Amino acid sequence: MHADSPPLAPIDRLIAIMARLRDPERGCEWDVAQSFETIAPYTIEEAYEVADAIRRGDMVELKDELGDLLLQVVFHSRIAEEAGLFDIDAVATAIADKMERRHPHIFGDVEHGGHHLWEATKEAERQARGASSALDGVAIALPALKRAAKIQKRAARVGFDWPDAEGPKAKIAEELDEVERAESDDERAAEIGDLLFAVVNYARHHDVEPETALRKATAKFEARFRKMEETTSKPLSDMDLESLETLWQQAKRLV
Repeated sequence: MHADSPPLAPIDRLIAIMARLRDPERGCEWDVAQSFETIAPYTIEEAYEVADAIRRGDMVELKDELGDLLLQVVFHSRIAEEAGLFDIDAVATAIADKMERRHPHIFGDVEHGGHHLWEATKEAERQARGASSALDGVAIALPALKRAAKIQKRAARVGFDWPDAEGPKAKIAEELDEVERAESDDERAAEIGDLLFAVVNYARHHDVEPETALRKATAKFEARFRKMEETTSKPLSDMDLESLETLWQQAKRLV
């Protein structure tokens, strides 16, 4: 940059940094070697770290994690630009167009909008892309619980759903029985999968996000288990089940 040039806007500076890192001759060997496929796991990881910072209420960490996530967008866009596919401006334009298109009650001449209109617009977009199934477009890479809930919601939109929570509740009991009657490891694994799917359906009928609910339950278990470890000088592995249960009940009262 020329000494008299005005400083770049922060986003333009980040884009320039990525371009330099990807330079085949002067860039970073690691960055140059990356592809969409190799950095996709990092993109997913950064999204989870954003969610974790939000859960912990750590706004300083959230700022940093959002930056890491933004870097992933810039990274993918740079790889695409080098391949002649699209650039970061095209990415920003596409999402801006989509947001205006999905909010005609704000940016257009439709008087009333809301979630129903948003979903109708999304469905029209899927149809325009040639979707042949109501289930098209649900990403394979989503966490299993989240993807199950999305698949169920898609099926429900065309009327394939229990009328209330009693249906999936009964299904849970049925699947539990089938787990007990399984005659092989493979059959048992399949039946437990069906059981988890039924639990997701039950959660959905109670407007509970299963992925979030399980994360909270896991965090609660982790906090209580750590409290068990803190409140005894004896290794947990040296204790019998009755003693462990006593510690657990004490931890539940504290955490």
